[in-house]
Amino acid sequence: MTVARILAEKGSSVVTVGPDKTLDEVIQILADKRIGALVVAQADGTVAGIISERDIMRALARHGGSAFDAPVSAHMTAEVTTCGRSATIEEVMTLMTDGRFRHVPVCEDGRLIGLVSIGDVVARKIATVEAEHQALRDYITMA
Repeated sequence: MTVARILAEKGSSVVTVGPDKTLDEVIQILADKRIGALVVAQADGTVAGIISERDIMRALARHGGSAFDAPVSAHMTAEVTTCGRSATIEEVMTLMTDGRFRHVPVCEDGRLIGLVSIGDVVARKIATVEAEHQALRDYITMA
């Protein structure tokens, strides 16, 4: 299965923020949307960074309460690993495992077109394995 298929099933809508939003605003959006990360995007749709719950915890540990008023650009992960629509689940799983992150923006021609989370990848991988097991069970009972 590819990222294109995941996006076709779940949709390609991504919650983003501009780099000038404060960390306090970002925390509120994460809580309201019940999500764990936000893509920080420029006005033209290019990815400037990503801010996750881990990034926020690191900012608070380093700067205390003063971090709340700082722009998200001061605390986001600026070097973002992305993938394209043609990436496979296995490739995305490897990216996430090696990079120790749980969200991968999907980009095409330098622009954000979706976001894949570890939950998306695991759910599709489990569905694939279950379908393979069922096919094997069906084959065995027919033999």
